[in-house]
Amino acid sequence: MNLFREDLVNFFDDFLLKKISKKCLEISNQAYQVNNGNIPKWSQAIDTIDALPKGKISLKKPYISINKDCIDSELLMDALYKLVPWRKGPFMINGFALESEWDGDMKWQRISKHIKPLKNKRVLDVGAGNGYFTLRMAMEGAKRALGIDPFLLFNYQFRAIKSMIESPLNALLLPMKLEEIPKKPIFDTVFSMGVLYHQRDHMAHLSQLKEMMAPDAEFVIETLVVEGPEDYILVPKDRYAQMRNVYSIPSIKTLKSWLNDANFNNVRVVDVSKTTTVEQRKTPWIGENGASLEDFLNPLDDSLTIEGYPAPTRAIVVCQR
Repeated sequence: MNLFREDLVNFFDDFLLKKISKKCLEISNQAYQVNNGNIPKWSQAIDTIDALPKGKISLKKPYISINKDCIDSELLMDALYKLVPWRKGPFMINGFALESEWDGDMKWQRISKHIKPLKNKRVLDVGAGNGYFTLRMAMEGAKRALGIDPFLLFNYQFRAIKSMIESPLNALLLPMKLEEIPKKPIFDTVFSMGVLYHQRDHMAHLSQLKEMMAPDAEFVIETLVVEGPEDYILVPKDRYAQMRNVYSIPSIKTLKSWLNDANFNNVRVVDVSKTTTVEQRKTPWIGENGASLEDFLNPLDDSLTIEGYPAPTRAIVVCQR
């Protein structure tokens, strides 16, 4: 089952994006053919939502809001709950708040005032999760907003939200890794948010991102940082704030050095914020046994993670190709 057969045809009907359409279709088809025991449940949820009336999308901060007429709200909420955990959001559907773990609007407010307008731009959102930010980018007027994330559940969540929209936006999420996309310089703005610290080779990741960028394109990166001098890097021994596969967390000066070494231009740190339990919070929509930031911090000292590392602080850096 490919959730986006029709969307793929329409989305890639663009003279630049056609350069990568064949490979994107091939990889996404392969992804949906994996043996995953949750797919019947997720597919049933999508079928239920598809059968319901569509609604209008709008922004009612902090929510992406969808107003639908004449629907069985209990049936809809039950279908959406089959897709837990909802990490990114939040969404408001007919006045009912789907409170995701992350309040994505807080991050978007920190980012949006520092970047060039997205209107009529081709945008790539790497590590998009369920596409909350990809949708925000499309709502900002992007000509095409492509999100990629290899985790299938997030793709089902995106399909659930998009199928409720009366007039779908030019936004698409595909179950792909960055390294699987043909490297063509076609995107005007590229986002990498919450991805860099999961890379074994951070310089290879930055290089791959740059290869996707058109001349004079803008690059927006949001990632974990720690205090320290240039060349300082925190390398967690096992987990960091209970996250697996966190390979390196640089100081801000080190992060800027990496971007300069990757030959990005006009590197600007536009925001540094400590992650709080207001922004990353425990809600019913992450599941009955779901954990969040409050569980990952030292209960006696919230300036430290449960492993004893500095608590999460994230920097936003904007630069040009």
